[in-house]
Amino acid sequence: MREIEVKVLEVDRKSVEAKLRKLGAKKVFDDDIEAIFFDFKDGSIRNAKNTLRLRREGKKVKIAFKKFLPHEKVKVREEVEVEVSDFDEMKRILGFLGLMPKLSMKKHRISYKVDGVLFEFDKYFRKYDYVPEFMEIEAKDAKTIYKYAEKIGFRREDCKPLGGNALIKKYKK
Repeated sequence: MREIEVKVLEVDRKSVEAKLRKLGAKKVFDDDIEAIFFDFKDGSIRNAKNTLRLRREGKKVKIAFKKFLPHEKVKVREEVEVEVSDFDEMKRILGFLGLMPKLSMKKHRISYKVDGVLFEFDKYFRKYDYVPEFMEIEAKDAKTIYKYAEKIGFRREDCKPLGGNALIKKYKK
């Protein structure tokens, strides 16, 4: 599956949620997420701009590989994701394969969906709690992302193609 998304930084979630509800968006997720990003000792996954992530989303556990695809205006990844039954056992399997945890984060996510467009509000806990709450908009293409961003009061310039590492670096004290 191709993942196409942007981040809108420092959002007023309550205000944006009200606009989303007016558009007919439905809340589809409201829970905590724990994610661990893995790489080999030589950093070959990250050096190729790819990502291997194990994530607990509420009661579901998923592992995903995201392959970098270059794009100027939005973040694009070819994503392969499967649900697994046990977070800790999957972590052990990855360790046996020579993969090491490189980054771990926890956040609260609230997600809305309308017309196939996903809006996700994220607020990090603990180590990265200094990052202000932000929103991701994910859709089938950049045109749709910009169309819906404008419908809820944002400009194209507000839509940033940032990954998690770039976001953390932007706000690092």
